[in-house]
Amino acid sequence: MVKLRLKRFGKKREVSYRIVAMQSTTRRDGRPLAEVGFYNPRSDEVRLDVPAIVDWLQKGAQPTETVRSILKKANVFEQVNA
Repeated sequence: MVKLRLKRFGKKREVSYRIVAMQSTTRRDGRPLAEVGFYNPRSDEVRLDVPAIVDWLQKGAQPTETVRSILKKANVFEQVNA
């Protein structure tokens, strides 16, 4: 199963995340199928590749709870149903 989840990167105590599509059995920092966004919790910066995210969701990818809340704030789910 493909999941949209966060992949950690950055220095200690200066962490940021990439939103990636990867197999659910792959470890957190393993090789992703695709990188579809960026999230920095320290500054609340979010950059999303919305067409790619919509494509993965239509193919059946399941977002984790954290990624789901990020996508909900960006109104991505409205574009999937349209």
